[in-house]
Order: sequence, then structure tokens, then C-alpha cells
Amino acid sequence: MRVLIIEDDDNLRNTLIKRFEETGYVVDAADNGEDGLYKGQEYPADVAVIDLGLPRISGMEVIQTLRQDGVEFPIIVLTARGSWQDKVMGLDAGADDYLVKPFHFPELLARVNALVRRSSGNTTPEIACGNLTMNMSTQEVKLAGQVIDLTSYEYKVLEYMLHHQNEVVSKTTLTEHIYHQDYDRDSNVIEVFVGRLRKKLTAIEPETKYIETLRGRGYRMRSIS
Repeated sequence: MRVLIIEDDDNLRNTLIKRFEETGYVVDAADNGEDGLYKGQEYPADVAVIDLGLPRISGMEVIQTLRQDGVEFPIIVLTARGSWQDKVMGLDAGADDYLVKPFHFPELLARVNALVRRSSGNTTPEIACGNLTMNMSTQEVKLAGQVIDLTSYEYKVLEYMLHHQNEVVSKTTLTEHIYHQDYDRDSNVIEVFVGRLRKKLTAIEPETKYIETLRGRGYRMRSIS
């Protein structure tokens, strides 16, 4: 999954980048509201973490502009302002949650994961498709009760597909959500990852086709009840 971080404090921003990447997120970051707004409008993201006290353009204005432009990914506000009025203003501007500084990263991560889950219609840390389950908190993947060992990129591809069941997902979309923006992308690598996933899934459930290939369009994970 891909997170956008807009935070002008260098130490905090770099710490957040490092911690989110350690948990498997792809990170885009900006140190001011102007650059952050541009990245929010032009780059794909699954969730954003935005400080309110930003240079050039305030975090509040960034959020308002993104929502006016129809950008729908969930947003969590970071603020040193603890009054209820500031929290209400942030939520009214279009944010989905807020966290007051100072904070502990595990709480921020839990809130971000919860927003990502809710945006895809899930209310618990576990995402399911038939007998296939993924626990976003432990990053454990099981099929028919058996743990599946995945590489980090296989996990990222499967995670995105599970969050977008029954949707057609192009190779371009997958590369945008699992690689950094400056990565030298090769769509053939996505084919390799999907092929490996299929092999690992069919080794346990040969009769169930979890990921369909739609020629010229991409892939679709069928929702299996």
C-alpha cells in the first residue's frame, strides 16, 4: 500500500518514512504544503498523513483542496493543536481521523491501517477471500489454515488485490502502488509476482482460481464467499 506523508519537521518526517517502509508501505513525502498538495493530486495513494502547520500552504488548505478536487483517499491529521475546535476544523475540512503530537508510532500505524481497511469495506485487521486470509496487523497469510510464505513484493501485490476484490487492476496500477515513484518499472515483473502467487495458492487449493488474468486489462481477484 502507498502512504503520502506531508510533514515539515525533518526528523519526524524521516522517522515516519523509515517506520512506514519497515512495515511494508511505499512512501511519498513532502516537507511543505505546496509540494504535498501536488503529490496528493498527481501520485496514487491509499492513505495520507498530513501535518496542519505546514509552510507555503497550510495542512488544512491542502486537505480542503484535495477534497474539492475529488481526491478520496483517507487522511489522518497530525497536529500539535489539541483543542477540540482544531480537531473539528480538521475533520470538517475532509480529514477522516486526527492524532495529537507527540504520539507513538504504533498508534499512528494502527489508525492508518484502520482507515485503509475501512476505505476498502473491511472492519477488522483480517481480509478474506474464500479460504484465503491476510492479517494486516501480523502480515500473516493463510490459505485453508496453512501459512503461505510470501516475499515482500508478493505480499504487496496480494494485499492490494485483496483490498480491491472484483475490480480490474492493471499492471500499471499495481506498479504504482508497490514501487517507489522513481523505481525503474517493468510490467513483466508484475507478471512474475502474480505467477508466483498463483503457484503458491494452487499448491494448496488446485481447484480454486483466485486471480484471473484479463487480457489487455490486467488482473481481477474474484470475491469468493
